[in-house]
Amino acid sequence: MSVVATGVRLSSTDSISLTAQRRYFSVIIPANLTWEFAHMPLYTIWNEGTRGEIVFAAVHCTGGDILIAMSALMLALMLIGRGWPHIAATRRSVTVLTVVLGLGYTLFSEWLNIVIRAAWAYSNLMPIIPVLDAGLSPVLQWISIPLVAFWWALRPFNNDRET
Repeated sequence: MSVVATGVRLSSTDSISLTAQRRYFSVIIPANLTWEFAHMPLYTIWNEGTRGEIVFAAVHCTGGDILIAMSALMLALMLIGRGWPHIAATRRSVTVLTVVLGLGYTLFSEWLNIVIRAAWAYSNLMPIIPVLDAGLSPVLQWISIPLVAFWWALRPFNNDRET
């Protein structure tokens, strides 16, 4: 057993799970911040907002991204995470469910904030996915960044041969 600063004892399994989560967020946070700034020209704020408003929007959205990523991962771990990150089948299931939850919330949020609340709008540069009427960039963001983050977080465990 290991001891953390609060005096709470963690099992080695808990410690390893926490390490995997830290590795996951070490990618999620900077990658989402970078993505938010990079795809800002695909939103009308790029042409209509001040520099300060654009920076605020990117940082604010990154905060939301972190909350979405954290909520999606924690819900997936609570629902199907027994043995994570040690068991290969659980790693795959948690990865898929986390991406589905994050993407699902993102699609809902895009619809709510563009169609219903009109809190933001796409510029003419944003490619739109026809059936979903959602921007391609946020959809790609919520598929690619979590997959890269899981790849990094779970690298130390990929030699496990359990199914």
